[in-house]
Amino acid sequence: MFVDKTSIKVKAGDGGHGAVSFHREKYVANGGPDGGDGGNGGNIVLRVDDNLSTLMDFRYKRKYSAENGVNGSSSRCKGKTGQDLIIRVPRGTVVRDQESGEIIKDMSDSEDYILCKGGRGGWGNKHFATPTRQVPRFAKAGLPGESKEVILELKLLADVGLVGFPNVGKSTLLSVVTNANPKIANYHFTTLFPNLGVVYIEEGFSFVMADIPGIIEGAAEGAGLGHDFLRHIDRCRLMVHVVDVSGSEGRDPVDDFDAINKELADYSPELADRPMIVAANKCDIAENPENFRRLKERAEECGCEVFEISAAAHLGVKELIGAVAAKLRQLPPVIVYEPEYVKKPAEAGDAEDVKIEHYDDLWIISGGWMSRLVNDINFDDYESRMYFDRQLRKSGLFDRLEAMGINEGDTVSIYDLEFEYVK
Repeated sequence: MFVDKTSIKVKAGDGGHGAVSFHREKYVANGGPDGGDGGNGGNIVLRVDDNLSTLMDFRYKRKYSAENGVNGSSSRCKGKTGQDLIIRVPRGTVVRDQESGEIIKDMSDSEDYILCKGGRGGWGNKHFATPTRQVPRFAKAGLPGESKEVILELKLLADVGLVGFPNVGKSTLLSVVTNANPKIANYHFTTLFPNLGVVYIEEGFSFVMADIPGIIEGAAEGAGLGHDFLRHIDRCRLMVHVVDVSGSEGRDPVDDFDAINKELADYSPELADRPMIVAANKCDIAENPENFRRLKERAEECGCEVFEISAAAHLGVKELIGAVAAKLRQLPPVIVYEPEYVKKPAEAGDAEDVKIEHYDDLWIISGGWMSRLVNDINFDDYESRMYFDRQLRKSGLFDRLEAMGINEGDTVSIYDLEFEYVK
C-alpha cells in the first residue's frame, strides 16, 4: 500500500534527576556531597533513508518516544544520556506542524534534523555545597523533553512529472525511457500510486521522471485518485502532458488537454505557470489526423512544444526525451521548501503553580510552566534574558518570593540557572 501522508506524535526523553549523596570512605571524615548530575534525555532525530519510498511504516505506529536520561548517582557519577530515537523517512518528506500546518523541515537533503530536543539533566547536590552550606540535602529534577504533533507529507523529488487522463500511456512511456516496471493494463486507474524512474541521457546527466496516477475532472476537489497525488507534482521542474490523440477512449484530445490544465491550475496557481511539453501519444493507431492538428494548435497557443509519439511502438520517444533534457538544462533545480514554522515562546503562568524550596540562602524554583519557559530561553542572548525576566515579573513570582522572606543577595536557582536576587 502506498501511503504519502500521515500524522504522528513525538516526544524527546526527559532529563534524569540529580542525586543526593555524600562521600563515605573509611578513615575519611565528612567526605562531603558527591551526588552526580542526571543525564540528558534523548532527542527525536529525523533521517533520510533512500531505501524508503512510502510512509507506510507510520500507518500503524503513531507515537514515538526517545529514551529518558538516567538519574545521577553517588561518587559524582553522572547519569547516562538517553539514546536518541532515529526516525527514518523517505527523501522528499515535508514535516508540518499539526496545529498551524506550517512547514518545519523539508527532508530533501542528507542532513539529520533534530525535531525534538531532549530535556537537560538535573544537578546533583555536589553543585550546592558552599562554606556556609556544607551538607546540601537536595538536588534538582531534570527538565522534560520537547513534544510535538506533526504531519508527514511525502512530495516526490522528481524533475519531470507525467500528467494526463487515465489510460493515455503514461506508464508505458515511463517503462520505455527508464528501467521502471509499472503495472500496465488497458483499464482506468491501473496506476494506483506514483512510479519513479531515472532517465539516463549521457554520462554525468540524468533526471528523475514520475508517473502520476490518472487525474480526472474534479481531481482538485477530491474526485478520483488525482487529488491524493497532485502534491507529487509540486516539486517537478517540468511536466510532460500525455494526451491520447487516437480517440480510443471516445474523448476529444483538445478537451482532455484543457481539462487537465484546469485541474492543475485549480490545485495550485503556480502549476499553471510550470513549463510543459505535450506528448501526443498513440499516433500509430489514430484514425483521424485532424485530432493531432487541433491539439498542436491549442498547445502552441498555450506556449507548449508538441511531439507526436507512440510509446508502445517507440515512435518519436527519442525526440521527446531529447527536448525534455534540453529544457531541464535551462531550468532551476528541484524545489526545496523553506521552513515557515516559528515556535511560539512559552509564557509564564501563575506563580502559585510552581514549587519553591528554601534552604538557608538558597531558593529552588521548579515545576509547572517554569520547565517549559526555561527550555525556550537562550540565556546567552540579552533579549531572551529580558523576556525571561518580564515573564517572571508578570507571573508574580518575585512578589511571592518576597512574601516568603527572600533577602537581597540570596541565590535563586531555576533548574541549571542560578542568579543573585536583587530587589
